[in-house]
Amino acid sequence: MADGGLVRSAGGVVLRPQEVLLIRVSDIKGRPVWSFPKGRLDAGETPAQAALREVLEETGWNCRIEADLSTTEYWFQREGRRFRKTVVWFKMTPLELTGVPDGEVEEVQWVERMKALRRLTYASDAALLSQALGLDDRAR
Repeated sequence: MADGGLVRSAGGVVLRPQEVLLIRVSDIKGRPVWSFPKGRLDAGETPAQAALREVLEETGWNCRIEADLSTTEYWFQREGRRFRKTVVWFKMTPLELTGVPDGEVEEVQWVERMKALRRLTYASDAALLSQALGLDDRAR
């Protein structure tokens, strides 16, 4: 299997006082995945610029970055090629709903923070939300 290289992405954990903004997409096998908005950096774009753009495109929310979060890394396969993906994450505050989700996202939903920790599909996303909320794993 050929290696396809590095994919650089950025995304946002969007928080309001009691809720977090989640998106639902389908994985390659058609299973639902609850996660956070994220996407690839465009040419010449910083991770912060990409994160704000992707959150707007995928959720319709214009946001402000409040803090840097961690960077996650994982491998995925597409068309017989392996890719290493890094995602730079930012903690965000919503400012205004200015659009509608693009076609990549099946559902956008504000979810109570503790329910969101249980709804997220991947443990790495739950850890990211815990970090954004200032929790440790024992708080779940």
